[in-house]
Amino acid sequence: MTTFTVKLPGGADWTPQFVGQINEDKCIGCGRCFKVCGRDVLALVGINDEGRRVAVDPDDDEDEEYERKIMTIANRDNCIGCEACSRICPKNCYTHGSAQV
Repeated sequence: MTTFTVKLPGGADWTPQFVGQINEDKCIGCGRCFKVCGRDVLALVGINDEGRRVAVDPDDDEDEEYERKIMTIANRDNCIGCEACSRICPKNCYTHGSAQV
């Protein structure tokens, strides 16, 4: 197998690094990654006191149905490999990898 590489307009090669996973133990649910991703890859969910995932209203900071918020990968196939999510993450939660063709 070979790694998928793109030739940029300036002639340089670029290897996209696609989202692999998010370390939910490190994630603080700040939403920064969600805001920079324009591809609908991520979703914010709440974790209730029983450890179950519950829906989160991103516009409501006072929801008492959950103990904490975390980011999840909702639509992995929408990722374009730009790594904007990991560059803005203050807790270094992301793992990325190249596509194999």
